[in-house]
Amino acid sequence: MPWFAGVKREEIKWYPSIDVDKCVKCGMCMNCGKNVFEWGDDGKPFVANPLVCVVGCTTCANLCLGQAINFPPLNELKDFYRHKRIWTAVRHKLVEAGKVPSLEHKNKDLEEITES
Repeated sequence: MPWFAGVKREEIKWYPSIDVDKCVKCGMCMNCGKNVFEWGDDGKPFVANPLVCVVGCTTCANLCLGQAINFPPLNELKDFYRHKRIWTAVRHKLVEAGKVPSLEHKNKDLEEITES
């Protein structure tokens, strides 16, 4: 499924950062299913694979005991999706795949949200 609608993952500024001063070394970040984080030789976690982070996911930040993991503001991601028309392109692909109703039945509110 073309979730980014032709936009390269490198263009999407969505990945975590770690405030090592807040890190309590709980290790919850190492539980990431995409292996975004690694433990450094200095005894601190770091973001090793930022571009494999699932766009929109914040599970690691939600579970971090020290609240040391941060992401860009979600509204910036939504603005990027709107500007690049990602929602519209993905919607078309989902219709083609039969996963959502035809665009003929598309909710007018959805159209206004994704196109404005």
